[in-house]
Parts: sequence; structure tokens; C-alpha cells
Amino acid sequence: MATGTKCIATAIGSFPHTDAGQALDIVFRTLAHAPLWPQLPKLGLNEQMEIQYSEGMPRAVIDRDRGRMYFDTSGDYSEDFALFYEAYMTAMDPGSGTGDCSAMAITPAFSRGLHGFEERLKACGKKYPFVKVQTTGPCSFALTIVDENKRAVWYNEEFRDVVVKALAMKCRWQIQKFAPYGEKVICFVDEPILSAFGSSTYIGVKRDEVVAAIAECADAVHADGAIAGVHCCGNTDWTILIDAGVDLVNLDAFAYGDTIALYPEAVASFVRRGGLIAWGIVPTSAAIREQTVPGLAERFDAVVANLASKAGIGKGTILDQSLITPSCGTGSLAPSDAEMVFEKLEALSALVRSGI
Repeated sequence: MATGTKCIATAIGSFPHTDAGQALDIVFRTLAHAPLWPQLPKLGLNEQMEIQYSEGMPRAVIDRDRGRMYFDTSGDYSEDFALFYEAYMTAMDPGSGTGDCSAMAITPAFSRGLHGFEERLKACGKKYPFVKVQTTGPCSFALTIVDENKRAVWYNEEFRDVVVKALAMKCRWQIQKFAPYGEKVICFVDEPILSAFGSSTYIGVKRDEVVAAIAECADAVHADGAIAGVHCCGNTDWTILIDAGVDLVNLDAFAYGDTIALYPEAVASFVRRGGLIAWGIVPTSAAIREQTVPGLAERFDAVVANLASKAGIGKGTILDQSLITPSCGTGSLAPSDAEMVFEKLEALSALVRSGI
């Protein structure tokens, strides 16, 4: 696992802008150590959280009249699946795979931010310490997207497997595309739905299946030497992510900062083997207007101290293996509030780093 991030700033993908250039201006102005490509959901259906990653998935249907996506599981889909698995094995087979995951490429029609990011990086002509990319996680994707009968495809094992494998390929495709621009690539798998794991809504979702799905994406990220992170913007069982073999856990530390300390033994083991914690201490709500950078620094110090105390890890070790992020994406905010989030994020990271 990677170490030595020393509270650099990065972010979650979504931005509220409809101009990719404006979002990229914020990225390159405020995230000097770990820039990322912006997701722009307000641009339309193609850039919605799940749909943005649907290209190449067999039997995926985008119903533009109703503003939704679903999988058509009716009839004979064996030929569609055979073509998908042929492309998957050609790229991903551990023994003979080429590693070429372009069959799951994300085109400019589905992400202006990703391709604009690449153009900016080329123009910069330098390598950053880290470059961050992201993919909607397999649990959030498959529990949100339904079939033609409005049943979540997670509960269809054949389609779930396709979703997991397609997203794993999308991780690798992004990592390979951006590896020339960073000393290390960080790939987040965004799993907001894990905050509801264990609730009555998802009573049929088994822990071992969740761990396996995330682990498959993490293994794909590791295949290209990148850092595998998972973002969850609510409270969850953080040991799920640790057991899945990720390198980085990102939590909403503004609202749920103390929850990671509820698993002291697992987190201590994770940190001691080099695991990273990305603390989402900068709120992505109207609360940002009331926050000061010193106040956020005090709040951050408190959650780190709590984990250090509960897990028996030195604060210095935790800080050395930490990043600072917003609590979630800024896609639902007004652009002015989103810019405030990034301004305070940049200032907070600089303040904390100056004391390490």
C-alpha cells in the first residue's frame, strides 16, 4: 500500500458546473497534488452517476424520453454476453490478457470533464504526485439500476457479474489513460449506497457478496499499480472496505468522523500495513458557508485524535497516511458554494500540512 500522502487535498468527482472548463479551472487551481476529472451531472442524462459508466455494458438501455436507464433481461441475451466476456477475457485474463480495456472506454459524449482533464494535463507538460480518477461502485450501480421489471440488477447474478466486470475494466482504462500524468494514480470506487447496507431496504444483500464485488474492482486497480480507494458519504461498516483489500477509505468525516474509530482493531491493522484514510472534513452542503478554516482544522484534529486514541496508533502516523477531501461531491451545490468548498479545502490542507 501507499504511504506518505501527508494530508494533501483531493476530491469526489461531481461538480455543479455545465462548463467543463470552469470545473477544471477549480481543479487545477486548488488541487495541486492530486487533481481529478470532474463529473458534470447537470449537463444531462449521459453524465448521471450510473449512466456515465454504462457504455459497452450488454443489454443496457437508456430511455431518454423517461430520463432513465435499465437493463433488458428479457429474451435470449447469450450472444450479447458472449461478446462481452470475450472482450473481458482478452483484456483481463491473468495469464494471457492484453490489459487493453478500451472496450469499456468512456467517450466524450459521456464525459466532457474526463477528456477535458486529459487535454489540460497534456498542456501542463508535467507529472503530478497523484492523479485521481473515479468509477461508480458495483454495489451502488447494481442496486440502483433496475431491469425492465424495475427489479435491481444486483439480484440477477448474471447481470451483476457483468456490471462488476465492466466497472473493473473502466477502472483500468482510466488508470492507463492517466498514468503518464501522475507519479501514482488513485482510483476511487464510489459506493454511497453502502450507508444503507444492513437496512431493511437491502436485507437480501449479503456482506460477502458486497466484499467480493468491491474486491474485484480493487484487484483490477492493483493490476495497473494504482491506489484503490472507496468513497462512502454516510455511516457504514468500514470493515467491509478493509476486508475487500482497498488501499484507501474515504468517509464523510464532517458528519461521521468518529464512526471509523468504532472498528479500532481492523483500522489499526489497516493503517499499520500502509492503508490511507481520506477524511471528508469539508462539508458539501450549505453548512460550508458557516465554516472557517481554523474551525475545520480543529474538527479534523478531533477526529484524528479520537481514532489515534481508540486504535492505539500515533497521530503522526495517521496524518502521514491521510488525505483531506470534501465530504461528498459538490454536484448538488450552487457553483458559488462549490467554489467555497474547494477554496476552504485547499487552505485547510495547507494549514494542516504546515504543522506535520
